Amino acid sequence: MDITSLQNPRVKHLVKLREDKKQRQKDGVILVEGYDELTLALACGYKPITLLTAPELVSQTLTVPNAENLILSRAVFEKISYRDNPDGLLGVFAMPAHTLADLTLSEAPLVIVAESVEKPGNLGAILRTADAAHVDAVLVCDPRVDVWNPNVIRASRGAVFAVPVVEVRSPEALSWLKEGRMRVLAATPSAETLYTSVKMTDPLAIAVGTEDEGLTDFWMQNADLRVKIPMAGKVNSLNVSIATALMTFEAVRQRSA
Repeated sequence: MDITSLQNPRVKHLVKLREDKKQRQKDGVILVEGYDELTLALACGYKPITLLTAPELVSQTLTVPNAENLILSRAVFEKISYRDNPDGLLGVFAMPAHTLADLTLSEAPLVIVAESVEKPGNLGAILRTADAAHVDAVLVCDPRVDVWNPNVIRASRGAVFAVPVVEVRSPEALSWLKEGRMRVLAATPSAETLYTSVKMTDPLAIAVGTEDEGLTDFWMQNADLRVKIPMAGKVNSLNVSIATALMTFEAVRQRSA
């Protein structure tokens, strides 16, 4: 099926799916754009319901058996796209739904808890770190940004499909961590202990908070370890995704050693 009209009802609906979290949740679908993101989703076992292709933009072709295939004009694809330089490939997928009960943990699990992160770029970067460090799971607690926001998927480069991600309320997450005998590590500039000075080889959850305010009192009061990242400049905090990467890879370093 070819679509060339910007007024086509399917086009209007796809634009709404891109922009509106409630529409995505109502339909139970997400949009995944880009060859790299699509191939990673496929490699992780996710299959698109519909694959949209704009031949004028495509540099790498993709074939997905049993998916509905729509051919779009360049203008139509660019209207739907959420990228500055689209590569002409976009898939509509069923929205993944993971729960805490679905998670399979390693012997000494490493989990990232991201509380109320607001910016899609930061959450996407945290997911890329989680994939690179091969953490057991990412718990997105009391989210302010939709995990399946197209910009989170883009910023994660598709890592959101490679890492088990669960959206959950903070009390439920803490109870689950305690049941799994995982210590909670929280970073705060007011801590006395450097993050490199604590043992991270045991079951551990690294908790990070909002970009402006950090972790709430709930996580600070329930943390087993409070650590700081040394700051030699005039700014007393790092971007949340950078702080997450530093602490996560310190855990990886200790475990590798």
